[in-house]
Amino acid sequence: MSDRFLTIDAAPGEGVDVELEIKRSRFLTRIRRVATEEQARAVVEERRSTYFDARHHCSAFILGPDGRTARSSDDGEPAGTAGVPMLTALQRVGLTDVVAVVTRYFGGVKLGAGGLVRAYTDAVAQAVAAVGTREVRLTGLFRVDVDFAAAGQVEDQLRGLVLPSGAPVIVDGVEWMDRAHIDVAVPTALAAELTAALATLSAGALTATPIGERWTDF
Repeated sequence: MSDRFLTIDAAPGEGVDVELEIKRSRFLTRIRRVATEEQARAVVEERRSTYFDARHHCSAFILGPDGRTARSSDDGEPAGTAGVPMLTALQRVGLTDVVAVVTRYFGGVKLGAGGLVRAYTDAVAQAVAAVGTREVRLTGLFRVDVDFAAAGQVEDQLRGLVLPSGAPVIVDGVEWMDRAHIDVAVPTALAAELTAALATLSAGALTATPIGERWTDF
């Protein structure tokens, strides 16, 4: 499994809506960041409910860090003219954890198979360009134990710490118990850099204990 992937530049469940008009046909595109097939299908059904008078609600979604789950639907358009071109437009950018729905209102002028392929491709490409992309990395979670007296200073130092590779150290939270437990996150491949940076920062007094993993936006 890859330790990073690309998705749209939006919070989970968010995205953008764009509209494209070609020969009087309107193509209304919604693109959203999703994590499950249920979430993706819910976006499609919401558009179907909102624009109940439209004939076509074509869709494509890709899920998982490696993009292994990929589905598309022509929803009544000629086979291969909508869903697959939409899916290809998402894959061309390398996106995953994303769903795109294009609702079409027919304008009275037939576009032909080639015209439909171009229209649905352009509709999704326009939405991707509007929302942008962001990288998500598998990060290791680490706990740094600090005496109360030094906790504030160490937390400030960690918040401003950038590893030699250029990745920032993310402070995930502080828990006050017998000592201050400062939880931080860095890409899993950079655990050794974090250990070395802490040693340099504290003359060897600070260490990082692994406590888990998660996916983090960068």
